[in-house]
Amino acid sequence: MIESYNAATRRCCRVSRASDARLANLLGALSTGLTDGVHEATSTAAQLDEVAATALIALLDFSPRGSVRTLSQVIGLTHSGTVRLVDRLVTAGYVARMPGRDARSRSPILTTTGATVARRVRSARERAIARHLVTLSSNERSSLTRLCESLIGAVTKQRLEQRNAGLTPAGGAVCRMCDFGACGRDKGICPAAAAAAQDSTPDERARRVVPR
Repeated sequence: MIESYNAATRRCCRVSRASDARLANLLGALSTGLTDGVHEATSTAAQLDEVAATALIALLDFSPRGSVRTLSQVIGLTHSGTVRLVDRLVTAGYVARMPGRDARSRSPILTTTGATVARRVRSARERAIARHLVTLSSNERSSLTRLCESLIGAVTKQRLEQRNAGLTPAGGAVCRMCDFGACGRDKGICPAAAAAAQDSTPDERARRVVPR
């Protein structure tokens, strides 16, 4: 059972205006609709369930040579569940177990076939979301980009607060299905990475393996 950080009523987070209540409801409906579309698209592209499709994407950029433990944190699955998932992906020919950082550990690594499928799954995710942007003007897209950056930063900070309180954010890392090239992480413009950097010391940033 995951103790919920969001369930606790906090004065600063109470919805005090009808307009805020409507906005919260609209964002909730939008996120539900987008999530449903992404799950359908990625599962279909991978011919696997949602968690397996997520793991394939995570192994592309987020955890390309990490341990099973790291992958379990990234995708929000128990260690035993991740071991079974890796077994399935190995059987499917998408993942190989390679030597890890020590003699006893093994790292789940995408095979050539697995990397091809993972990129197809990630592209399916992008299309499932991008198709809803076609009606927006260039100015609306720019405004939406800025708003998303702000909200992602806020979500990241809240999840870090959650971890600092000894709780585990539901679902794993918020960036687990991201395309690091598209988000601009290598250019220093990823809003989640920026928010995490602001919230940590240099030593903590150096040790951080699984952000958000």
